[in-house]
Amino acid sequence: MIACKSCGIQISDMTATCPHCGRVQGKKDSDLTKYLLPTGRSGWAIAAGYLGLISILLVPAPAALFCGVMALRDIGKNQQKSGIPRAVFGIVLGALGTIGLVMAFR
Repeated sequence: MIACKSCGIQISDMTATCPHCGRVQGKKDSDLTKYLLPTGRSGWAIAAGYLGLISILLVPAPAALFCGVMALRDIGKNQQKSGIPRAVFGIVLGALGTIGLVMAFR
């Protein structure tokens, strides 16, 4: 018997998903896997990172800013999720791009 990684209920060590909360009970991801693949990351953080990259075009900058803020909220509510650096990246580049967008149409 092992404890569920999410809710802590005792389950069989052969169980793939927790019958109580539904969380998958796989092996712990390696550090390399977490770095290369978006396992356990907030979807908002992933979106903020990519939008931040293309915010140099100025138009997607407000969306990058929004997604970054939503990512921080999502990660704050779900402690098992990661992605704070991507969220901050989206916020910073989104804010700079939004300022540039406002200045361009001023």
